[in-house]
Amino acid sequence: MNEFEHDVQYKQNDLIDSAIGFIVPFGFFFTIFIVAQIIEIFVG
Repeated sequence: MNEFEHDVQYKQNDLIDSAIGFIVPFGFFFTIFIVAQIIEIFVG
């Protein structure tokens, strides 16, 4: 067994970090997309 597995410093679930890592960039690009669509509606 790995010696680092005995004393784990970070005990939070990795699923939460993975979800945040997916949702935050997705929300960022989705916001850019929505802004671009609004500009397209008003300008184009």
